[in-house]
Amino acid sequence: MSARPPDEEGDPTLVEPAAADTHRGSFLVAAGILLSRLAGLLREVAVSAYLGVGVGADAFRAALRIPNLLQNLLGEGVLSASFIPVYARLLDEDRRKAGRVAGAVAGLLCAASAVLVVAGMLLARPLTLVFTPGFEGERLDLAEDLLRIMFPGIGFLVLSAWCLGILNSHRQFFLAYVAPVLWNFAQIVVVVAVAVVGASEAGIATALAWGVVAGGLLQLLVQVPSVRRLTPGLRLSLDRSMREVQEVLRRFSPVVVGRGVIQLLTYLELVLASLLAVGAVSALAYAQVLYLLPISLFGMAVAAAELPELARLGRAGRARIRQRMAEGMARVSFYVAPTVAVYVLAGDVVVRVLLERGEFRAEDTRLVWLTLAGFSLGLLATTRSRLLQNGLYALDRTKLVARIAVARGIVAVLVGGLLMFPLDRLGLEGSSIIRDGDLGLGPLPSSVAALPRLGVLGLAIGSAVASWFEYAVLRGALQWRVGRLPGPSLGERWTLLAALAAGVLAAGIRANVESLPSVVGAALVLGPALATYLLITATMRVPEADALLARARRLARR
Repeated sequence: MSARPPDEEGDPTLVEPAAADTHRGSFLVAAGILLSRLAGLLREVAVSAYLGVGVGADAFRAALRIPNLLQNLLGEGVLSASFIPVYARLLDEDRRKAGRVAGAVAGLLCAASAVLVVAGMLLARPLTLVFTPGFEGERLDLAEDLLRIMFPGIGFLVLSAWCLGILNSHRQFFLAYVAPVLWNFAQIVVVVAVAVVGASEAGIATALAWGVVAGGLLQLLVQVPSVRRLTPGLRLSLDRSMREVQEVLRRFSPVVVGRGVIQLLTYLELVLASLLAVGAVSALAYAQVLYLLPISLFGMAVAAAELPELARLGRAGRARIRQRMAEGMARVSFYVAPTVAVYVLAGDVVVRVLLERGEFRAEDTRLVWLTLAGFSLGLLATTRSRLLQNGLYALDRTKLVARIAVARGIVAVLVGGLLMFPLDRLGLEGSSIIRDGDLGLGPLPSSVAALPRLGVLGLAIGSAVASWFEYAVLRGALQWRVGRLPGPSLGERWTLLAALAAGVLAAGIRANVESLPSVVGAALVLGPALATYLLITATMRVPEADALLARARRLARR
């Protein structure tokens, strides 16, 4: 490994006036994501009410994840990391050329998406067999049909991610992140409409697949007018001759591996979950929706606002990168730490109020909560890693990020695969956990009782272990290149202590509100926990708490 580059003199002064306030950018990203995630939660409420945890839900979740691979490999995370650093720098140098580069990247994306969408529709059966080897009969056939319907909608989402790259580079954050509200809204309308008229379980799942397509188109169309306004004269092309387009393509492959491996991990988890008891796939999906909420809302918000500015600093701004990393880590910890505490110690309250209705039973709530708690053990590491990855992308170390991501995926699969089958022998019956036979290392025999089972918890724990592994390696890699990153500040230490206190309080209250309606119980648990957290952090003058309260006071005066 090469020697660490020295810091440049005067580096801390490298702050662009327009880039100085990334707090506002983070807030706009978070606001957009919050609205889209709330819409996503409403979608989950509707889906869980009408499909529960069963064949239809398993088939829909599996079918939705398979074409999502196309979106994740060509879409938001990968495209942002490869396109935004090049386009953002070019905006400051030659806006006309920036428009030509944007048009070329869009044209190449359209061509690639079209080819992959057609291939996905034609190969729906073998893809379903590969990604869900444990599916058979009705589950397999339904998943294949849904997959063929949904592939075109994912193509629309890939192009929507290109729009996000343009908007973010121009520091227009809100629209790109609020647009997925339309994607979720289309599915909510469809599932409620067909359920009201008495559609079967398979009919509801099929209607949801068409809702995915319609929502993807709406999400794209709502961003197009703003993109055209910001890039007048934009023309689609397949021109690969420009140096900047070649740089985007050069970055693209390692970023596909780096960001894509994280997404591919979810597909490996899907493959493994399909080998577990019925309901594991849908329980995994429900838990991941809640787990991904703070990642998207807080980790992505900070990272997305910082990426264009880190790209503008580049190699010349090592000291400034260290400062931005410290500030970003503190912001991420402030919002994510209490979420971890509540998810682990009182997560059933959250799952119950959101999902427990209709076909979704109390045992399903406990299964999803335990799975969510397992994932949440790695939540702080995952959200912090988003920021560390962007620091390395700004230094053009995309291949290094890719190698670390591959290692993370291997760790997650090894740990999760080792734990899942023994834990699948443990079932939930009422408030008790029962064991069927010896803890084995293979799929359950068909003779065991049909209960919600804990095999999926093994996959969640594997993911958490891998998250901390990735965080440690990323932090070391970035420190080698920019110098030692600051450790936890006094404010961060108080943040963690306040989160622990809030979680313990939430756990104590939840034990006494189980007989109350879910909404009342959630309010009695989450309200005091949140108030305790804010009281402690504000009293100890944690900077993020001061900033949050100041923003709240400004909004109250309007």
